[in-house]
Amino acid sequence: MINMFKKFLNKFFNGLFKKKKNIKLGLYGPPNGGKTTLANRICQDWLGEDMGSVSNVAHETREIQVKEQISIKSKGKELSFNLVDTPGIATRIDYEDFLKSGLKVTEAKKRAKEATKGVIDSIKWLDDMDVVIIVLDSTKDPYSQVNITIVGNLEARKIPVLIVGNKIDLKKANIKKLQEAFPQYDIVGISAKFGNHMDEFYDLLFKITK
Repeated sequence: MINMFKKFLNKFFNGLFKKKKNIKLGLYGPPNGGKTTLANRICQDWLGEDMGSVSNVAHETREIQVKEQISIKSKGKELSFNLVDTPGIATRIDYEDFLKSGLKVTEAKKRAKEATKGVIDSIKWLDDMDVVIIVLDSTKDPYSQVNITIVGNLEARKIPVLIVGNKIDLKKANIKKLQEAFPQYDIVGISAKFGNHMDEFYDLLFKITK
């Protein structure tokens, strides 16, 4: 009888702690896909505050940003996670690209170095992720070397993935192309900027974190 009671207590407390453990939810993708915009949308929806600054300059996010203990609710269910916004992944970073944004040579070289470190850190952090959201610009060709590299890394690690086709508010958006490119994954089209289809996004998030 005592052993049965001990087993019951162990099971109860183990279940309790598992439920309270926050999963690590990583936002990954190429530069300017809208990762930080989506991070801000999630934080605004559930915390009433932004996560980070948004810019049209590529590689603006150069360091890993983490917002802890976000809890979202949908249809009577609750999900808690630590949100990790990562620098944009690129297969090539050239300081001359920053010169086009109006930066001086010294600053451009510094930014390129920081961006390169950011890419390396992003890939290192993959091993710590429980779930990954790949944020892609739905107006661009999904068959890029960067996208295939990201997807390949995630498949090798067997990490649950949700693909977000962002910027559906723009005329050139094409979610169908994303679905054709990555038929093995759940895909949702959203506008992180305007909050379009976020309910569908949250529903799919619950689905892949079962």
